[in-house]
Amino acid sequence: MPDVERKRSSYHHGSLREELLEACVRLIEAEGIGAVSLRRVAREAGVSPGAPYHHFPDRAALLAAISVRGFERLASDLRAARDRASGARAELLALATAYVEFARRHKAYFQVMFRPELSRPEKHPDARAAADAAFAVLIEVVMECGAADPDGLAVLLWAFGHGLASLAIDGQLDHRGELWCTSAEDLIERAMRFLDSVLP
Repeated sequence: MPDVERKRSSYHHGSLREELLEACVRLIEAEGIGAVSLRRVAREAGVSPGAPYHHFPDRAALLAAISVRGFERLASDLRAARDRASGARAELLALATAYVEFARRHKAYFQVMFRPELSRPEKHPDARAAADAAFAVLIEVVMECGAADPDGLAVLLWAFGHGLASLAIDGQLDHRGELWCTSAEDLIERAMRFLDSVLP
């Protein structure tokens, strides 16, 4: 039996969904979000063109599932970073660092998670709920630090982390590092040190 046919016949209901998600992530990493279609993901997974429709009615549903998984992993990373730190200030810095590290390790997820026009969270409320759960980790730590405007501080930290992450995965920090005779890693470390100096 050919490998593809053997692969098709070996899937159980749950493992097919898992393989489709992994295939989608691989495709995004290799060719970008524009390459994603259910047919293309099916080909990447080695299954029939109609197989994805058993789990995802359309492209948006597939991308919403990627978004949910990404936010779940981000929330897990943020909680782990918070738990390793000691004190609210150290925890805030750890969350910002973890956010940037997540984006750099999981570029495909990060690119989907903040594109609501693709994942259609109004149709897939689990995606919005997963995003809110990840943001709640930041809110919990901000509330502990006694800032005069906790909402403002939360948005500031989110904007800082997200901006730095986006610059990193888009290659902008690599470019700036070359111009300044340094590296993206050094620029990230220096930005984090500056953040540490201004945190309450």
